[in-house]
Amino acid sequence: MIALVLVIGGAAAVIGTPFGVFWSGNDSDAQSVPQAVAQINGEFSTKISQIQADHPADSVVIHRIPDGGSSLTIMNWTDVIAVFAVKTAGAGADATDVVTIDEKRIELIRLVFWDMNEISSHVQTIKQEDSTERILHITITSKYAEDMADVYDFSHSQREALTEILKPEYAQMLAELVGTYGGEMELTEEQIRDMIAAMPEDISLERRAVVEKAYSLLGKVNYFWGGKSRAIGWDSRWGTPTRVTAPGSRTTGTIRRFGLDCSGFVDWVFNNALNYVIGHGGGAHAQHTYCTPISWSEALPGDLVFYPGDSHVGVFVGKDATGDPLIIHCASSQNNVVLTGLQGFTSIGRPVYYCESKPRDKPDV
Repeated sequence: MIALVLVIGGAAAVIGTPFGVFWSGNDSDAQSVPQAVAQINGEFSTKISQIQADHPADSVVIHRIPDGGSSLTIMNWTDVIAVFAVKTAGAGADATDVVTIDEKRIELIRLVFWDMNEISSHVQTIKQEDSTERILHITITSKYAEDMADVYDFSHSQREALTEILKPEYAQMLAELVGTYGGEMELTEEQIRDMIAAMPEDISLERRAVVEKAYSLLGKVNYFWGGKSRAIGWDSRWGTPTRVTAPGSRTTGTIRRFGLDCSGFVDWVFNNALNYVIGHGGGAHAQHTYCTPISWSEALPGDLVFYPGDSHVGVFVGKDATGDPLIIHCASSQNNVVLTGLQGFTSIGRPVYYCESKPRDKPDV
């Protein structure tokens, strides 16, 4: 269990013990924070899905403000929890302890979350000579902890507390508290081996090979817009400063460390595991077309998961201790191959390869 000791002078009166008990010896209390995050993330995904259902379109474009990019991942969860802690454990008549994350406190977290993450949308209609294209634009505008000090009119001591808790040593503890659902999960090589070993015994060798290859790049390859690789094993180009030439990204034309984009990662995984390029050279949408839609209850390690509009793709690798999905994907927001929870993934598909291939004792590699 993580112990948090805050020595912050005048700010101690604001969060001191009330905030510290987030990391108390009571494991059940600590686990409730990731559960609250998962619940609210689910509500966020539902709202995105409802917008899509209410505004049928030919394609969906995700906009992030101020971060840019097209990720549906909530990237300010640590800030949300920090603001919640300072706001609810603050001095004054409305101060509330944050020991127990019960329904009342989940509602307080929810209110802070939606104050810090706004969703808006509009449909763009493009008339062609013989057709009409409808594009649904979804914009996610996020605020960060410093912004909320003014929004909530924090006192001087609350501002001091907020500044202190956002220092790197405490921010890391916040990130660990938020857990898998608020960001990526960092694993040691031993933990990775344990997670692979924990897969159901009846999982096919082919699926097992896909999961093992997905784990093999965890935390090791940068995100690179348009990044593809046909290398078997490590690609010597990864990590080399390279100009982004693929159009359509805010990084186009800039110099970045070469790596993989989301579909490039999935292609590399399947090519290295099964000698099969699942997207046949295309992106996430092409990969989706080579999948059969399934329900989340049918998910097996090695299936693929997608953001709305096929704007992002990842590999489903199993479930955590609470039965929630675990996904490995190459994420622009974290600039790496990461293991996360469900986050913005809303649909799942079974690669037709599993259905069409004959059972074999060993995958072709």
